[in-house]
Amino acid sequence: MPVKSYSDFWKWFVKKEKSFFKAISEEGDVNVLFFNDLSLKLDELKEGFWFLAGMCDTDTAELILTADGDLRNIAFVEDLVNEAPEIKGWKITALKPESGFDDSNIQIGELEFSKNTLHFYSNDLGDYPDEIDITITHNGLTEEQRVDFTNGVYLFLDNALGELNAVSIIDNLNVVNTADAQADLVPIEKLKDFLIWREKEFIEKYDGLRHSTDKDRYAALEATMESGLSLLAVVNTDLLQWDSKASHPWVAVLEMEYQGIVDNGMPDEGTYNLLSVIEDEVLAQLKDFDGYLNIGRQTADSMREVYFACTDFRKPSKVFYEIETKYSDRLKVTFDIYKDKYWQSFDRFLPR
Repeated sequence: MPVKSYSDFWKWFVKKEKSFFKAISEEGDVNVLFFNDLSLKLDELKEGFWFLAGMCDTDTAELILTADGDLRNIAFVEDLVNEAPEIKGWKITALKPESGFDDSNIQIGELEFSKNTLHFYSNDLGDYPDEIDITITHNGLTEEQRVDFTNGVYLFLDNALGELNAVSIIDNLNVVNTADAQADLVPIEKLKDFLIWREKEFIEKYDGLRHSTDKDRYAALEATMESGLSLLAVVNTDLLQWDSKASHPWVAVLEMEYQGIVDNGMPDEGTYNLLSVIEDEVLAQLKDFDGYLNIGRQTADSMREVYFACTDFRKPSKVFYEIETKYSDRLKVTFDIYKDKYWQSFDRFLPR
């Protein structure tokens, strides 16, 4: 049975759940009896679904669907789980849950990541007071193993804080050897309380703040790239000078790669019209009064990029994925979403 919707997926899962339960509870060959089939069906829905499975107790299996830390896929994981039916003997969970600092212990080879090996401190960024910039220390870190240590820290935070908190609250994270610490060390188990305090402070400062773009001024910018091709941009100059940027901390970028070009890398007339139609579709769904501010667009070297600053990352990911799917036969459409409280991504559009 092909899976084309969340409802299709759960109908398929319900038909298979008894054999899946048996594979997990009896610790059989779960790859053959469960994981392979599940992976194939999730991929039929959309790329980017991951999962974990195990027994909660002797009578209940748990399936955790996860985005593996990819912000672009979190909304889809949440929606899939929200449509899950009640299945006796199963607990269906969206995103890796918070296990707490006492119970989180990650082992990568001989490297241990736990409350016994990790500490943290907060960095005060004077020009960017709302940024949550954290340094985590481990006394075994070496430059040769920096990648392993960084991965271990992220895995530890995923488990200790829960997947959603780990990817959405901390703005910047750095990992150093304990000997290189630049401030007093705080036990890692106090990180959650610190983040709750900072997030509460941030929400109280900016909650409900909106910006109407109806009367904003725009500027058309033109430049020549090192390749000699033209770069054209149209940006909302009033927004770029706004003093409350941090109220819309998520940057969403829609990227449309086109083939119909004239000599300077710009789209031909037919492609230009198509790009305009797509942009209008996006603007019709992402409204400023809902918390989605259109910063502008850039066109250069066979690529149109459309920029938004957002109060949330979920709706843009759905809108952009819908566009990506709808126009996949005419353009290569991709998108990115990341946190940038002070919109430093757009500093290149500001006058020097």
